[in-house]
Amino acid sequence: MSSNSKVIKSTKLFWNVQFIYELVLARKELEAFNIEYQLNNNLRNLEVSKVPNADEFISRTAYFEEIEGIPSLYSKITKANVTRSLNQYLTHWFYPYKGKYHPQLIRALLNIMRIQPGETILDSFIGSGTTALEAQLLGINCIGLDISEVCTRVTRAKTHAFKNLEDIENTFLTFQNISTNLSNSDEEIEYIKSMINDVQDSNVQNFFKVAELISHSDKARRKKKNFNESFLKNSEKMLRSIKDYEQIISDNKLNLGETDIKLGDAKNLEISSESIDGIICSPPYSIALNYVENDKHALEALGYDTKIIKEDFIGVRGSGKTKIDLYNQDLILSYNEMDRVLKPGKLCSIVIGNATVDKKEVNTVEYTIEIFQNLGYSLEMNVDKIIFGLYNIMQKENILVFKKP
Repeated sequence: MSSNSKVIKSTKLFWNVQFIYELVLARKELEAFNIEYQLNNNLRNLEVSKVPNADEFISRTAYFEEIEGIPSLYSKITKANVTRSLNQYLTHWFYPYKGKYHPQLIRALLNIMRIQPGETILDSFIGSGTTALEAQLLGINCIGLDISEVCTRVTRAKTHAFKNLEDIENTFLTFQNISTNLSNSDEEIEYIKSMINDVQDSNVQNFFKVAELISHSDKARRKKKNFNESFLKNSEKMLRSIKDYEQIISDNKLNLGETDIKLGDAKNLEISSESIDGIICSPPYSIALNYVENDKHALEALGYDTKIIKEDFIGVRGSGKTKIDLYNQDLILSYNEMDRVLKPGKLCSIVIGNATVDKKEVNTVEYTIEIFQNLGYSLEMNVDKIIFGLYNIMQKENILVFKKP
């Protein structure tokens, strides 16, 4: 036992840990830190002993609110929440992206995979940027890419905007002074968009572009009629979140990981072979959830013709059996690229589920396991996870962890 080791009588799980898969991941997290433990009768408090590095565990844990009365860093971070939803703390809430996974899950997987600060992980389906933000908070570098510019813009705003806090504050005041005197005509909406495009700094411009995209979503999904009012409210709320992020960094002296967010194709990664220390991703459920149609309002606001770009999205092109065949072919190409860039002996986590199309289940989980085993990987973990919010198309997904030989 090292000099930093000590006996801890008990740990306390977060109050909102309520599903079996979360308890499984919490126990896996303890095991990843070589912590000996036993469950008590209520399953929420664990009796713990032999902690090789208690300080590291307190700073990294995802599922434990406190350790012998000492609050975990995660318990402090999650309090920085400007929304009414759980686990939308800091910048996680930016843009209402459907089908995203839980930030607590990603933080736990980074621990379970034993990814260390300074190492680099890949998420080749970055989506709303959950992996990138959680890695950044833990000092882990992240390469993230997506075929959708909506995703790359949102992820960059989540992970880069705090660096330009003062410039964003000043630019917001300019927008506030001008927007309050505007009506809600289409011409003046275009005027706001042109003002955003005129912002010189790319990070500052992207921050307000994402606020604009959220406002398009408000108009399309929530039927909010006043675009300018929505834009100002979203900008102000986002600004509060990046102020919270800057404060969390300062108060806790965090050494953040670097994020490299790219617009790109998971089937053709522009990344050197055997250069990645770990992979966490969730391939698109496009055969169950049409991401192009779902984000049509935002993609069109960025100047895309959704009828054309849908041919680039995995699982969207084709119809019927052809659609499923193309989806499976694209998965193989994506998985082969993951295999190429991952270092030998490292881990790859895939969060994926079986969809039902035309009343027939598409066995994507089993297909994924088969592909990786054919590549020589061993299946280290397979955990069932309940899904909510995908219109009952999918009831569960699986958390798969593979090890490269």
